Parts: sequence; structure tokens; C-alpha cells
Amino acid sequence: MMRPTPPCSLAKRQVRRALLPALIASAFAGPLQAADLLTITRDALDNNAELAAARSQTSSVEAGRDVQRADLLPQVNASADVTHNRQYQAQRGAGAVSGSGTAGDDLYNTARLSLEATQALFDARNAREVEQAERQIDQQTYQLAATEQQVLIDISSAYFEILRAYEVLDARRAQERAIGRQLEQAREQFEVGLIAITEVEEAQAAFDQARAERITAQSSLQVSFEALERLTGHRYPSIDSLGDEMPIQPPTPDDRDQWVELAIENNPLVLASQAGVEVSRSSVDVARAERLPTLNAFANYQLNDSDSDVVEGHNSVSQVGVRASLPLYTGGRTQASIRQNTYQLEASQYDFEDQRRDTVQQVRSLFTQVSNDVSTVEARAQAIVSNQSALDATRAGYQVGTRNIVDVLNAEQNLSDAVADHASARYDYVINLLSLRQQSGTLDVRSVEEVNAWLDGGSVSFTLPEDAGDHDAAMQIGEPPRLEE
Repeated sequence: MMRPTPPCSLAKRQVRRALLPALIASAFAGPLQAADLLTITRDALDNNAELAAARSQTSSVEAGRDVQRADLLPQVNASADVTHNRQYQAQRGAGAVSGSGTAGDDLYNTARLSLEATQALFDARNAREVEQAERQIDQQTYQLAATEQQVLIDISSAYFEILRAYEVLDARRAQERAIGRQLEQAREQFEVGLIAITEVEEAQAAFDQARAERITAQSSLQVSFEALERLTGHRYPSIDSLGDEMPIQPPTPDDRDQWVELAIENNPLVLASQAGVEVSRSSVDVARAERLPTLNAFANYQLNDSDSDVVEGHNSVSQVGVRASLPLYTGGRTQASIRQNTYQLEASQYDFEDQRRDTVQQVRSLFTQVSNDVSTVEARAQAIVSNQSALDATRAGYQVGTRNIVDVLNAEQNLSDAVADHASARYDYVINLLSLRQQSGTLDVRSVEEVNAWLDGGSVSFTLPEDAGDHDAAMQIGEPPRLEE
């Protein structure tokens, strides 16, 4: 005879069965995967607040075209009113016959219904305003493209600033460890009387300086992670690092003038400024159209009803016609508006020229910087080798007494600086190359994908302090308002 299972044992067995799938999943689960540049870029394109605002602004400008176009379409208006009237009358004519006086009170109601439809046949001002709205859409479209490219360069810069800060921190940590070992050795030599106390103090000063530089580099790394968080609205505990075998090549095409031509044809800020000139020119056309006549067709119907003692019943009136109007004198307003918009057109032309010159200068400077970065990275790499050899020689000289501890400390500092400068040169190359593509108007997600292929799968991690409040709520852009149907 089988014994019944105790309730407590049955409950434990059910709990174990429920936990088994979770335990198996946790056993096969690995560490969180580091985010790469392409993933973070897509997060930014979906969550960046500035880009979301630019998209909404573009939709607003597009809706403005429909607002202006509505004035050229049929307009239908209806109105109605019901009125209660109370009339008191105490007047009598001099020749009135007795018993036929008009004196008396009257309480009555009236009702009125009116319908009117109009259609613009010729309205130059409204037509010019529709054309102006079209030019504004062009301008805002270029502005949106410029914002998107700015988000791409901001994300890439923030990403590589993290990697730069991490490599600088790694160099400062190595420097602190090396000088710390040198300080311990100096203390041991002082205790046995081989060196003076001044060398210990110099080593201590160098160690304190290295520690301060390490703390500064650690703070820079934290700030860099938080800057990336602001752009995307997400936290990234770790990101992929840049490979050592990344290609360091001159920009393609290797001709500065071709990059300038690309920028003039494709830079969205230049195109937006050029579209701004057309917007201002259309404003002048709108102002000039104020002097032209307007022609509208109209049809209306009106129904009146009354229960007055004097006039009782209803009547209706309908009309169909054409209405024309011509402004003869507006107090000088039209001419002043033309002058005002003409000056604005002139200002927009100067703004376009200024943007064009600025873009040309930026492209030329960035092309030169990228070209020089190729040589700089190579020179910085060689500087690491040279400073390592100098450090080894200085240490050997210190062991035989031909060099002092200050020489060793300076050599340690020089090697650490060389490592940090080499890291900065690599990231300067990447950021300047992407900036060159931005100024030329060719920066897109495909460009980010090319750079993303240079990541080697290693990761850079940093644990950010937890906020006291709700982080997700603080970084949430919010739901857009619902459009009325």
C-alpha cells in the first residue's frame, strides 16, 4: 500500500519543477553583450530628443502647406439664430381714426438661417503663400537631414571619446603602478642607506601626481558614458572597443577640391541656406501680390421666419454672383512690406554665402587634419617604441649609478604620455574622418557601419552610479499627442 505524499513534500516538488526551466536558462546564459557603435546609433535615431523634435517640426511645416492651400479651395459657412423679441409701442398718428391706433405691445419670435459658399477665382496672394509653404518644406527637409547627420557625428564622437578615455585611463593606471613600484624600491634603498631621502620624496611626488592623473582619467571615463546616455536615453554598461588593426588611410578621394565640390552639392546646411533664399524670395512675391485684385465667386441663401403680429410668416432670399476687390490705398503698408521682405531676402543671400564659405573652410581643414592624422598615428606608435627603449636604458643606467631616480620617473611619465597620445591620435583620425563626411554631406548609417567593422569584439566596461530617482522615466521622451481624425 502506497503512502500518500505529505502536503509539504508535494509543495516543495512543485516549486522545484517550476524553478527547473529558470535554472537551466541561467546555466546557459552568458554575460551581457557589449553594445557596438551601430546598435547605439540605431538607438539614437529612435530616441534622440533633438532628432524627434526636428521630425515633428518637419511634419508641422508640411501641415502648414495644407493650411495655406485651404484658402484656394471652396469655403462654405452656415449661421443661424433664434431671437425672442418684446416690443412696446405707445405712438398715435395725428390723423389716425378713432379705434385704429397703432399703439400696442407685441411679443414674437424670429428665426434666421444663412448659407454661403465662396470659391476663389483669382487670388495671387494666397497662391504665392502656397508656393512659399513649398519652399519652407524644402528648407525644413534639409534641416532635418542636417540634424540627422549631427546626431550621427555626436553619437560617434561620444562613443570614441569613451574609448579614448578608457585607453588614457589604462595608461595612467600603468603609470601609477610603475611609479608605485619605483617608490617602494626607493624606500627600501633608503632604509639600507643606498640613496638619500630626497630621492624618496621625488618618487613620492611623482606617485602622487600619477595618482591624481589616474583619478582625472577615471572621472573623464564616467562623464563620457553619461554623455552617450544623454544622446540615446539608454545606459550601456559596456561597449565594443576599437581594433588595433583598423585601417589608417588617407581620405578617399585623395583630392581636397573634390571634397569641396561634394560639400557644395550635398551639405544639408548649405542646401537649407539656399532654400532659405527661395523662402525669402517668395515672401517678396507675397508682399507684391497685395497690390493685385482678387476675384471670388459666391452663392448664398437666407431664410427668415417671424410670428410677429405685424409681419407674420417667412421669406427667403438666394444670390449667385462674382465679387471683385482691389486695394487702392493701404496707408503705405504694402510698399513698406515689400521693402521689408526685400531686405530679408538680401540678408538670407548673405547667410547662404556665409554658410557656403564656412563649409568650404571646414572641409579643407578636416581634409588636412585627416591626412595629417595618418602620419600622426604612425609617428605616435613609433614614439611608444622609442620611449620604451629610453625607459629601459634609463633603468639600466640607474642600476649602475649613471642615472638618478628623477630620470627614471621622467622616462616613466614620457612612456605613459606616448601611450595616451597614440590612443588620442587614433580616435582623432576616426572622428575627423566622420566629420569630413558630415561636412561633405555624405555621412549616413552606411558610413557608421564601415567604422563599426573596425571594432574587434573586445569591450570597455564602466559601472555608473545608480540614480536616486527613476532613470527610465527621467530619460523618456514621452508619447506624441494623438492627432484628431
